[in-house]
Parts: sequence; C-alpha cells; structure tokens
Amino acid sequence: MQALLKEEVQQPNQSRKKHPPGLYMLFATEAWERFSYYGMRAILVLYLTATVVNGGLGVDKSAAMGIYGFFTGAVYITPMIGGYLTDRFIGRRLAITIGGILMALGNFSLFASQSLTALYIGLGLLIIGNGFFKPNISTIVGDLYEDNDPRRDGAFTIFYMGINVGAFFAPLVVGLMSYKYGFLTAAIGMIVGQLVFNLLGNRYLGDIGKEPTGKPEVTAGKKSAAPLTKREQKRTAAIVILAVFVIAFWAAFEQAGSSLTLYANDQIDRNVFGFEVPTAWFQSLNPLFIVILAPIMSALWYKLGSSKRGDLKTPTKMALGLVTVGLGFLVLLPAVMYTGNDTALKVNILFMIVTYFLHTLAELMISPVGLSMVSKIAPIKLASLLMGVWLASSAVANMVAGQLAAYTQSLGYLEIFSVIGFVTIGLGFVLLLLSKPVAKLMK
Repeated sequence: MQALLKEEVQQPNQSRKKHPPGLYMLFATEAWERFSYYGMRAILVLYLTATVVNGGLGVDKSAAMGIYGFFTGAVYITPMIGGYLTDRFIGRRLAITIGGILMALGNFSLFASQSLTALYIGLGLLIIGNGFFKPNISTIVGDLYEDNDPRRDGAFTIFYMGINVGAFFAPLVVGLMSYKYGFLTAAIGMIVGQLVFNLLGNRYLGDIGKEPTGKPEVTAGKKSAAPLTKREQKRTAAIVILAVFVIAFWAAFEQAGSSLTLYANDQIDRNVFGFEVPTAWFQSLNPLFIVILAPIMSALWYKLGSSKRGDLKTPTKMALGLVTVGLGFLVLLPAVMYTGNDTALKVNILFMIVTYFLHTLAELMISPVGLSMVSKIAPIKLASLLMGVWLASSAVANMVAGQLAAYTQSLGYLEIFSVIGFVTIGLGFVLLLLSKPVAKLMK
C-alpha cells in the first residue's frame, strides 16, 4: 500500500532526476519550523545571562549553559516517544500539527512573561512539541521515494536546506530585537509553517502520513505481531552503532549555541567597517554555508550514486564528518591561546567564520545522510521509532555539550576545545576502520 501511495504522489513528475513536489512543501514547512527554533535558540543563552535591567533573567553563565544543554538534549529525547506514538496510534501528519501548535505556545509563553516560571513552561512545551514534530516530518520525506532511489540522499540534502534557510534568517531577525519580541517572532514563524503544511498537505502528499504505518494488522480477529527478520535486526543494529558515534559529533557541533556564542560575544572582534555585528548573527553562519554548499553536496552524492564505482558508504561519510568537525575546533586553538579568558583581548572574526565553515561541511556529511539512512533501512513497523532513536543520540550529545560548555568557565576554552577537537578526530578514524563491517549490516 505504501508503495502505491509513493507512486501516486510521484505521478505528476515522472523524471527520475526531478523530485516530487511534496519535497518542496515539506522544505517550506521545515524552514518555518526551524526559523522558530533557531530564532529562539540564538538568543536563549544571551537571554538567560543578561541582567534583568537588560531584559534577561540574570542567570549565572555556567548554570545558563547547563539549562541550554538540558533543553537542547531533551528536544531530541521526546522524538523517540513521538515516533513510537505515530508508529502505533496516530498518523504522522496529525503528530506534526500537534507538535507545531505546542511549540508555538511554548514560544508565546517565553514572550508573555520574563520569569523563570514562564521559562520552564515555555521550554517544556517546546520539548514536548518537538517530540511530535521532528521524527515525523523527516520520515515523510523518505516516504516520497522508493528504497533504492538514487535521489534519496540528495532529497534529504535539499530538505536540509529548508532547515537552514529558516535557521539563517532567524538569528538575523531576532538579533535586532529585544529578547521578548524575539520569542514572539519565533512563535509566529511556527504558526506560518503549520499553515503551509495543513493547507498544502493533501495536494502534495496525498494519503502519505495519514495512518500509523506500524499499527498491527488484524487478521481473523487476531493481531499480527511478526518479529523482526534477521536482516531487519542487522539494519537496526547498524542504526544504533552509528548513532553512538554521532553523539560525539553533536556534542562538538552544539557548542555553537553555548560556548562558541559566549566566546564570540566576549573575545571576537565583531567590529566590521564600524558596525558591531550582533552576537546572535554568528548563528546564521552555519545555515548560510549550508544553503551554499548543500546543492553542491547533493549533486556530488547523486553523481557518486549513479557512477559505476558507487557512492561512499554511509559510515565513511560520517567518519569524514567527525574528522572535519574536530578540525574546526583546532582552528580556534591559536585564537584561544592568544586571548585566554581576558575579555580585553580580541581576535579576528575570521577564526569563527572558518570554524563554522568546517562545522558546516561536517554536518552535511552526517546529518542529512543519517536521516536518509534511517528512512531507507529502518523496518517499516519501527520507522518513526528508530528515527526517534537516531534523534535521541543528539539528546545525549546536547547534554554532554552543555556540561562541556559549562567547564569552559572553570577549566578554560583552550582545554575544552582541545579535548573536543582531538577526540572527534580520533573517533572519526575509528569509524573509518569500522566502515566496511557496519556497511555490511546495512545491506
């Protein structure tokens, strides 16, 4: 039945080189949702640490980064629960709508009152809402394609551009506002995304995502609960193994919203031709680079996938991503050695730009490729649950990231950035050695 739905949605576009129009509708939905999330994320640590007089909550820097780490970790735990619910009880499209409404309410709570109570209510709603939204929209993208379609990795890279179009504009917009109205803008972005999804969903998705895909079938009054096959068990094991390695990547990458933000705020020379670049704007570097590089990477994956030699193995791509994110931190070491923790000393803005560029390359080798892999090899009855498990690796990573960021205030940036850089590079080489046996599990 699922194959027939895919065929129906792809009918208007028979070319194997073109993507179904539903991809671009999901692109727009994700762009607005990410505008909401990254707009809020860009100012969260700054809002927590700013004084009450300046519109903030006056929280200690170490505590603020702990709160940030817990929040960004929790938003990746709840997708596992949301994935289970949509595999068993509700359709993915309904879950996306529920999640969108909850996240809009969460941002509105942060706007309505500048207090710790409103903060915890708002963050709680955002965490729960993301659990419904995140695993399901990614899985629907995979539902648009057959399992062996060479366009799949490219499609997820294009979809990833949607994430980063929203992520690019959000910090630029909210960075010019007070914290209060930045949160309101994030709420509005979420509402716009939901309007796009619900008004255009039937037209471009057909019946995809309306029913729980893993709901047990009833035959002669009994429910069918067939166990996973050996092939499905191996594929599931491959997802879990790679998720463990990806924890290290996200622990490094998510320093962007915490330690890298504070370092940029305190020790990067942000004066460019007489204009002081708002700290929140640094959060736009990563999505800007992704929008530029994603079409190139998408074309590269498609070309390799269509060649006789074939594409790089998924574990190989991810190993290269780990090495590259580590190099991004090594670039910062000379700057940190010069400034130490002396806020009177500033370094050239290019240090941060190069770091974000390398982190972007690494992200493109890991995140969209991982989403594509899960949608392709996860057993259909566990598709959303395993997408949630994949995202849950980011939960552990973000909590680790929060602790690492907090340690920069006691141990120093040099020590923490060095550890992150060398550990991720080392794990990248380990994964390169394991790429062949892991790839065999994925077949």
